[in-house]
Amino acid sequence: MIIGTAGHIDHGKTTLVRALTGVDTDRLKEAKARGISIELGYAYAPLPAEDGQGGAEAGVLGIIDVPGHERFVHTMAAGASGIDHVLLVVAADDGVMPQTREHLAIALLFGIAAGTVALTKADRADAARIAAARAEVAALLAGTALEGAPVFETAVAPDGTARGVDALREHLFAAARRWRQRRADGLFRLAVDRVFTLAGHGTVVTGTVFGGRVAVGDAPLHSASGRAVRVRSLHAGNRPADSGAAGERVALNLAGIDRDAITRGDWIADARVLQPAHRIDARLRLLADAPALGAWTPVHLHLGAAHRQAHVVPLQGDHLAPGGEARAQIVVEGEAPVFVVAGDRLILRNAQGTRTLGGGTVLDPLAPERRRRSAERMRWLDALDTLVDTGDAQALLAAAPAGLTRSALARLLGRWPAAQWKGAGDVPAFDLGDDTLWLAPAAWAAVRERIVQTLERHHARAPDEPGLGSARLQRMAFPAEAGAVQPRGWQAWLDRLVADGTLARTGAWLHLPDHRVTLGAAEQALYARLHPLLAAGGNDPPWVRNLARATGAREDAVRELLRKQARAGALHQVVKDLFYPAARIAALAQTVADLAAAGDGTVEARAFRDAVQLGRKRAIQILEFFDRVGYTRRVGDAHLVRPHTRWTDEGPATGAAP
Repeated sequence: MIIGTAGHIDHGKTTLVRALTGVDTDRLKEAKARGISIELGYAYAPLPAEDGQGGAEAGVLGIIDVPGHERFVHTMAAGASGIDHVLLVVAADDGVMPQTREHLAIALLFGIAAGTVALTKADRADAARIAAARAEVAALLAGTALEGAPVFETAVAPDGTARGVDALREHLFAAARRWRQRRADGLFRLAVDRVFTLAGHGTVVTGTVFGGRVAVGDAPLHSASGRAVRVRSLHAGNRPADSGAAGERVALNLAGIDRDAITRGDWIADARVLQPAHRIDARLRLLADAPALGAWTPVHLHLGAAHRQAHVVPLQGDHLAPGGEARAQIVVEGEAPVFVVAGDRLILRNAQGTRTLGGGTVLDPLAPERRRRSAERMRWLDALDTLVDTGDAQALLAAAPAGLTRSALARLLGRWPAAQWKGAGDVPAFDLGDDTLWLAPAAWAAVRERIVQTLERHHARAPDEPGLGSARLQRMAFPAEAGAVQPRGWQAWLDRLVADGTLARTGAWLHLPDHRVTLGAAEQALYARLHPLLAAGGNDPPWVRNLARATGAREDAVRELLRKQARAGALHQVVKDLFYPAARIAALAQTVADLAAAGDGTVEARAFRDAVQLGRKRAIQILEFFDRVGYTRRVGDAHLVRPHTRWTDEGPATGAAP
């Protein structure tokens, strides 16, 4: 369990932590000289097993000591973001003071629901004053998650003798033994709150593990640079360990990155959960004494250990009311993103950084700039609310017309979900190789219907065309969802519809199974004369004008018939009026692949010209055709077969050969 102190300046937080643990958390000379804490401090105490039998230990109790001065509330927020239990420190002679209230508000806004009150400096107050201080604390906590929290009177003399500290320590130990460890099945995330260099070891970062586990030898990513870093060694709870888990204070000795590249607020995390965010939709709650927040109100944003400037845009109404709760979009200033997952807590302070306004819970880390108040968007946020509160993603799937990938759900949950969808009913799943796309049954039925109806309309308008290409079909069926439909998901949908007989594929064209492009009797007779001439031409088939001359047909009739057959996939038009049979193009594509495999992976026009025994101009025309259809791409004066691309009866295709 991690405990965090909270309270006004000079109420004895650091002195109390030293009495509890024997550790002086003021490590900076400046702090000692000024007599006040200005940075986060860290202390650890061995947690005795129940009844302390045989000196056995049940773990380690970690304490984060925060500065109490109002100028360092941003530092306090960075430390409070990862604690489990708040130790509210109130001096008996002063009672409740401004930073007592603000620190408590921040702890509650972070969702901390367990706490203890230490009434310090009890030796400086008489019985009446102590009773008054207790009453002030009770009034302050009334109606909050900490109402009824136990209060311990303590006093620490300059010579170190203490009163009430042993009882407080035993209470905290008992609370730590009862504490339920955070679930460690998530993806690893460490919020960096301190970075330094250790002689002989290099870069070290410390922070609270927000999710998952980390072990020596792991290679997580540094959020700001995107660089993989290797964990050389680690400490958990201030002790050498092989691994650290969610809820623990961890120090990581990192290889592959300099100390200057890391700052407080960065994350060391599993790559699958790191997603840069500039716009965050959140559920916010303003404090009762905060001013109303209108559109584009400037604020200071605290997320994890990060501190950024941002603007608030209400999503429900024109403003956020004091004491109220509503959704809002938070737009982060600057080019550097923040890194969050759904369910993360945040704090907002005013533009001057002098008072806390409220806080809330992240719903969507990838919020849109446009249509952010639309009915569809509100349904999506309703579903995210359910996901954050209950962990149930069923409503989220129902609100995703283009489906939900396993990787996207992992970034929202902060953990890798099961391979099989957990929920009621049979949920269609589409294998994307390294990912899975799930679609609600109703959404899949709607997708199927839109694709079929699009092809029905196209066949009715253009009965002489063989169908639609994949990209054009997607644009026509989903014109408003171009960015929502994932390319790999779209291909998986088409493959499923072709496999179950809903669609048919001829060459590069998709069409309904009963749609046929038929040639009239005259066209059939003409094509029967044209095709042998094209086939006999080999790598150098005749041009349209020569075909017309050879058959005695009109040139425009020959051109239109060959274009019709090209649309049907029987021919390929390399340049205007030059058509190749599909089988010949497949042979030429294989020649390109063979030349590429025999060399450095590229094919120059000279080598291709010699291999197919054509002139340079024609060789270049064919290679440029392959570039145009996506089989190759131009690299300088050469042509590179695109990775994982092969030529099929339908043209170029990606993926492994069947």
